Amino acid sequence: MSRDLPRPEYPRPQWVRPDWLSLNGEWEFEEDRDLSGLDRGLCCGHPLSGRIVVPFAPESRLSGLGKTEFMPAVWYRRTFRPPDEWQGRRVLHFGAVDYETTVWVNGRLGGSHRGGYSPFEFDITPHLRDGDNELVVRAIDDTGSALQPSGKQSERPESYGCLYTRTTGIWQTVWLEAAPAVRLERARFLPDVQRSRLSVVVQTTDAASDHVVIAVARAEGAEVAKVGADVQGGAAALDLDLGEARAWSPDDPFLYDLELHLTAGDSLVDRVESYFGMRQIDLESPAILLNGRPLFQRLVLDQGYYPDGIYTAPDDDALRRDIDLSQAMGFNGARLHQKVFEPRFLYWADRLGYLVWGEYPSWGLDISLPDALASILPEWLAVVQRDFNHPSVVGWGPLNETRHEPTPALVPAVYWATKQLDPTRPVIDTSGYVHAVTDVDDCHSYEQDPEKFAALFAAFAGDGEPFRNSAFDAPHRGQPYFVSEYGGVWWNPGQTDDKAWGYGDRPKTEEEFLARYRALTEAILLHPKICGFCYTQLYDIEQEVNGLYSYDRKPKFDPAVIRAINEQEAAVEGR
Repeated sequence: MSRDLPRPEYPRPQWVRPDWLSLNGEWEFEEDRDLSGLDRGLCCGHPLSGRIVVPFAPESRLSGLGKTEFMPAVWYRRTFRPPDEWQGRRVLHFGAVDYETTVWVNGRLGGSHRGGYSPFEFDITPHLRDGDNELVVRAIDDTGSALQPSGKQSERPESYGCLYTRTTGIWQTVWLEAAPAVRLERARFLPDVQRSRLSVVVQTTDAASDHVVIAVARAEGAEVAKVGADVQGGAAALDLDLGEARAWSPDDPFLYDLELHLTAGDSLVDRVESYFGMRQIDLESPAILLNGRPLFQRLVLDQGYYPDGIYTAPDDDALRRDIDLSQAMGFNGARLHQKVFEPRFLYWADRLGYLVWGEYPSWGLDISLPDALASILPEWLAVVQRDFNHPSVVGWGPLNETRHEPTPALVPAVYWATKQLDPTRPVIDTSGYVHAVTDVDDCHSYEQDPEKFAALFAAFAGDGEPFRNSAFDAPHRGQPYFVSEYGGVWWNPGQTDDKAWGYGDRPKTEEEFLARYRALTEAILLHPKICGFCYTQLYDIEQEVNGLYSYDRKPKFDPAVIRAINEQEAAVEGR
């Protein structure tokens, strides 16, 4: 793979096939403001008027365009030539495209997809010809629609408050992969730390009963388990006994390598490389347990924005660097807020021992509308399925700050669907505000006065109820409780205009900021019934200037000072 390509790394580290071709780089590009492109024949053999660098959205500088006005639809076009040895096995993959995507290959419809955050693929083998092939992509995007989830993308022409530059069209890697028609499709890893066993359920496409799946687990290169199972009904179930398993944790983020082979008789049909971590999440109020021990979750809000790439990190190092910066300040994880992060971020979280809560970009969707469930549930479940095997993912939060009162039926429906798909992790139905049913209770508070902030939780330290954001909140049932947004302290002492935004009164000095940060954080950290916090936020984003780092990731404070505050022993850890 050429290092001159943007984002050249393999985009799906937990499901790796060796034969692949990145389609990132320069594509033809054209806006379609009146949605007339299809009538004008842009789908089939029609050159487009501009150029763009994929996988960066046209709003970003890295795309070569930097156009931030509304674009109702955009078109992409390029040619590609698959290697000759890939005959009969070609699958086209998209990491994510915002929002409604249609794909044509050599003028023939390749497929369509709805949703701006989940991956999708099409087997385009029947559409290919010898030599060069034409690939055309159309993306329709309406951030102002009440039925389009868009997270923190601004519905106004400009960014404002805590809403930022929009993302239209392709924003994750596009690639072609050599994969047979009968192949390994997906797998689910279920670690049992106490029994040192990994259960694996593998799904296949069109595999007959004479096919066998073989799983091989390795620790630091040495084989520790190997087992095979027949495919029955398109799936195979395997249990790998690992001996004395090494648990995954922030202190020791140990990962096992895993190979999956699909065979028919003596023939190898398909092969995938993966990895897994042995860890277990349990709830034992007031704590969340990791591998049987209370672990206070010292989280920070990360919204996944970049000055030059908007939704898309400029390179793989930038994904790792954000985790390094967070850990340097003593955070052991993050809420991945109002955005589905790309798999390579989760790969680095797995490798670096970083706890994350996966979230759906539910803002922009009016959850009270009858059709809202159809706009969120299919894509959200696809995201949960995509990220199920990452040990770093310790919980799910499909919704954020649902303000509709009383709570629409959508909220419990999404909760129960998530629990059905993943019973191994806690689910917060809606972070902050109006809960319907939740495994972990939480609240948001941007009270800046430390005494008033601590007073919110004083009664809960005894026999009282926890602080709630709404009178319509479901009653507390004794679940673990954490403050999943707080702080947000406005700090940009060099500001010379009035365009910046943050919470509360700005501190007058750095010392005042640090004193406020300490007091707010210790009110949570040292509380006997609170299991975690999430500080807003890791870095500034555009006009929002409440980050601990600037938007270009420069520290505003000595990281060691913040780290010393965050890494104090929490009350729930000393139980």
